[in-house]
Amino acid sequence: MGIIIEVCDYNLLSAMKLEEIFDRPDVAVMSYDCMNFCGMCSMGPYAMVNGKRVFGKTIDDCISKIKATVEKELQELDNLY
Repeated sequence: MGIIIEVCDYNLLSAMKLEEIFDRPDVAVMSYDCMNFCGMCSMGPYAMVNGKRVFGKTIDDCISKIKATVEKELQELDNLY
């Protein structure tokens, strides 16, 4: 079990950039044509991390928040086992 990061193709946040940052076997980056959260893509960078919305004012801010969320999720998974 691991972490799933989901992004919309129309978002400012690039799946390729996230794949470079999270190049690890316990993190998967999924890119979709549309994630059915109409309007969120145009408001700013965001991603879904294990079903939780993560927003940022800038791309770098969003990536920092995604990193923190991923680390928290991985820590919670480690605590289960």
